[in-house]
Amino acid sequence: MYIDSHQHFWNYDPKRDAWITDQMSAIQRDFTPEDLEGLLKQNNIDGCVAVQSDQSEEETHFLLSLADKYDFIKGVVGWVDLHAENLTGRLSYFSGFEKFKGIRHIVQEEPLGFMDRPEFVEGIRSLDAFDKTYDILIKPPQLAEAIRLVEKFPDQKFVLDHIAKPRISKGLNQKWASEIRELASHTNLYCKVSGMVTETDDFNWDSGDFTVFLEFITATFGTDRIMFGSDWPVCLLAASYQQVKSIITDFYSPLELDKIMGENAVRFYKL
Repeated sequence: MYIDSHQHFWNYDPKRDAWITDQMSAIQRDFTPEDLEGLLKQNNIDGCVAVQSDQSEEETHFLLSLADKYDFIKGVVGWVDLHAENLTGRLSYFSGFEKFKGIRHIVQEEPLGFMDRPEFVEGIRSLDAFDKTYDILIKPPQLAEAIRLVEKFPDQKFVLDHIAKPRISKGLNQKWASEIRELASHTNLYCKVSGMVTETDDFNWDSGDFTVFLEFITATFGTDRIMFGSDWPVCLLAASYQQVKSIITDFYSPLELDKIMGENAVRFYKL
């Protein structure tokens, strides 16, 4: 079974979705399961994991309602306020939904040190009782605090989104590489080979631009802890769904693809 471990749905709202600037006009519209279903079939993808893009329980409910309606949505990574006093109650409530698999917070937009805050750390601690995963969405300057966070929770299942968003067009940065290597030493952490096409200058790229990054991530994590994610529809700013998939399928062998395109995501998210 092939799984897209990272994509989004939204009913576009200019105020709520202000992060989608006028320079990103290609995605200033609704993106629904009907839009994605055909693409998955065309690309021989059996299912997907819908990931939050808004910091609200309203969106978590929205994604879960879609997952209930469409069988190809195999799991949801939603948002719950990890700082909330009633966090245990909220996690208990959402855990009542079979397809609720994990939590994500858009840390990349937070100030440095956000993941060191005691209230955030305690929020992560609460996930263990409910067996929920945590998606780490950060930029390279936040890697050091991600390392400190993962060190604190050796039994918590983490996954790094978008290989921590290095500037692909600038080539492999040694500080990024060193910190990724340290982060990857914790075997409870997986990595999504996703979101790379939009980390290029002016969204211009050649498939060879990703080779050094894929080689490094593969050598660092091994093929048992890597997952394919399209980052659709954000990827459409720089590439089609098929192009994003081909970056991965052209790089790995068929046996490696069975893991990266499906088995690892099924195991990590318990799909």
